[in-house]
Amino acid sequence: MSTTTSSKKAMATTGKRTETLEQAVIRFAGDSGDGMQLVGTQFTTASAVIGNDVSTFPDYPAEIRAPAGTLGGVSGFQINFGSRAVYTPGDTVDALVAMNPAALKVCLKDLAPGGVLVVNSDEFTQMNLAKARYETNPLETDELDKYRVYKVPITSQTLLAVKETGLNQKAAERCKNFYALGVVYWLFDRPLDVTIRWIDSKFAKVPAVAEANRRALQAGYNYGETAEIFSVRYRVGKAPLKPGRYRNVTGNQAAALGFVAAAKLAGKPLFYGSYPITPASEILHELTIYKNFDVRTFQAEDEIAAYAAVLGAAYAGCIGVTGTSGPGLALKQEGIGLGIMTELPTVIVDVQRGGPSTGLPTKTEQSDLWQAMLGRNGDCPAPVLAASSPADCFWAAMEAVRIAVKYMTPVFLLSDGYLSQGSEPWRIPNLDELAPIKVEHPTDPADFAPYRRDANGSRPWAIPGTPGLQHRVGGLEKLDVAGTVSYDPANHQRMTELRAGKVENIAAEIPPQEVYGDEAGGALLLVSWGGSFGAVRSAVERAREDGQDVSHVHLRWLNPTPRNLGEILSRFRTVVVCEMNMGQLQMLLRARYLVDAYGLHKVRGRPFMVSDIRAKIDEVLGGR
Repeated sequence: MSTTTSSKKAMATTGKRTETLEQAVIRFAGDSGDGMQLVGTQFTTASAVIGNDVSTFPDYPAEIRAPAGTLGGVSGFQINFGSRAVYTPGDTVDALVAMNPAALKVCLKDLAPGGVLVVNSDEFTQMNLAKARYETNPLETDELDKYRVYKVPITSQTLLAVKETGLNQKAAERCKNFYALGVVYWLFDRPLDVTIRWIDSKFAKVPAVAEANRRALQAGYNYGETAEIFSVRYRVGKAPLKPGRYRNVTGNQAAALGFVAAAKLAGKPLFYGSYPITPASEILHELTIYKNFDVRTFQAEDEIAAYAAVLGAAYAGCIGVTGTSGPGLALKQEGIGLGIMTELPTVIVDVQRGGPSTGLPTKTEQSDLWQAMLGRNGDCPAPVLAASSPADCFWAAMEAVRIAVKYMTPVFLLSDGYLSQGSEPWRIPNLDELAPIKVEHPTDPADFAPYRRDANGSRPWAIPGTPGLQHRVGGLEKLDVAGTVSYDPANHQRMTELRAGKVENIAAEIPPQEVYGDEAGGALLLVSWGGSFGAVRSAVERAREDGQDVSHVHLRWLNPTPRNLGEILSRFRTVVVCEMNMGQLQMLLRARYLVDAYGLHKVRGRPFMVSDIRAKIDEVLGGR
């Protein structure tokens, strides 16, 4: 296995040896109905519980209800877990579990030479081979000779294991994902108890199903223990994580928790209005379970209505948040322009996906930056920040709310499909780590004017119905300070400048940009934002270990940018912007800082691999 590091030691009880690894990458792959996402999530949870650092990448089929067993219906879940810091789901796969021929065909190219390949041999029938476009059975040729192949009759073994539960054959076969999980749990020395507790809770109302899944899981584990085909198992130790309580979270779960925490810190109700759209819908689903924290969720009839409701909630004094993806953001833009004109605090979460139009709805991309920055009519700047990891979505959500309230403006929070669906351990913060979010609503009519600004450039957040604080809101330009409708050209110039100025004032809140590597400058600087962080940081770490003159800047704030960013960019001979689009941040940096920035662009629906970044580093530093 490519990540094998140190020791091998005999196991006296079974005669099988254990190899200790620094980290390993596993992918479960099968038909979209095979439950690969479920068992991948369970493996992730078990790994997090025993102290591994973890990064995951669920890969859903883009085709809705693709025929079973076909290449278009393959669903995968990849986990990178280790005893050191893990930033990405991994480039190549060390162990592949292929539940059918289609899964093998789609994923085999990613399996490292010498890697472990567990296949469900029962599914390699002539019909399934034909669906996967195999002319011959790869299990009977030399195609797989460079891998460690374990042919396990998962389907038939599952039926045997659950026979006494009384389930019909169709229901019994559904348990085969847990049988496969049991095999992999044995292979990588994972505990069963966490998953068994989950099964008992999930299927508490259907005891026969719970019993069947428990039996399948245990049978798979026992197969690994007793089958002579397995001569080795693998162990990955604990990672040096910061002390504290951890839970495994996806980016969407973390964002939901961040919004709930921010609203409680502000002492305000949270109103989340959205229209379902992949891959942002889970934020809405997640927030529905937090009603006891004064959270109100609203599923609107369309994207336009969703943001209009959120803006109304903000006008009424709530923390107003909406979530969407690229197509939905386009529909919300007129309403967001109204939010900027009325200067009301809202947060717009954009979980980016492949575009344009419907594009690749289940795949990741970073192609909405221009839309967030420039996608409205008029001179209409808004703050834009981006989360860098699934767990960071919690902190980014809180920061977006804090800025929205303090500067009385809509704020864009950019996530992406990879971050939203991927997961990692999140350290649950102590309350004293969460700074209060100060909210003030004026009550004295003697000192009130709806557009009188404070030192930040923000107007007061007056709650409707407060005696003596009547004022007008709407899309027409307002008279400075007084807030009445104004068509005066000079006033429009001033108000446009004031709205833009308060967004620029946010730069005072942003810490100076840090450089990973050589602060003083050097041959090459890689710039990244959003979900590209992990791959770029990993590549730069390894390149620097090899003596290459390369440094890394990762941007959290995209509008405004850190005050020292231009100076940093000027210190490096070559600047390369790594982003999953065709050069959106690259163009913005070139325009703002007049830096001759180059780009590394990827729009294949999958995140950067470390090898992508290393290849670019080698190309630039090699003079090519």
